[in-house]
Parts: sequence; structure tokens; C-alpha cells
Amino acid sequence: KVRECAVIGVEDEVQGTEVKALVVLKHGVSLKEEELVSYCREKLAVYKSPKYIEFGKSLPRESMGKILKRKLRHEMITEKLT
Repeated sequence: KVRECAVIGVEDEVQGTEVKALVVLKHGVSLKEEELVSYCREKLAVYKSPKYIEFGKSLPRESMGKILKRKLRHEMITEKLT
């Protein structure tokens, strides 16, 4: 159901840093946040499982196709400030 995903660390008041997954779904597919979190907890260690999930239409990439995580982090900080 997931076409692509990027994972970044975000600030958390309790833990300091938590895992946030930015997810792009395959065309015509729906997925609930709880379903994805449950799947991740089955397959990953608890500390590696995302606490936060955000669905989007695309992820920013450089010319070679690599996901620009620093741009994602910058967008999270900018979003938090506004």
C-alpha cells in the first residue's frame, strides 16, 4: 500500500526525539494511520516504529532521485513555527 516513505526525527516534549514517517501511498489505495503503526510495531523494534505519520502526495527529491530529508526537516520546523 505504501509507494515510498521517508523517516525523520522530530522533537518530542517527553522523549526528546521521536520517529515521524512521511508516507506516499500507491495510487487508489487507502490506509489508516493506526493500520500502518500496527504493521510497523509488528515488524520493527518499538523505538524504531513511528509515533507520528503524515501522508502526502510526493516527497522532495534531488536531481539524482535521492529524498531530501533536510528539506523535510526544514518544512517540519517551518510548519511548527507558523
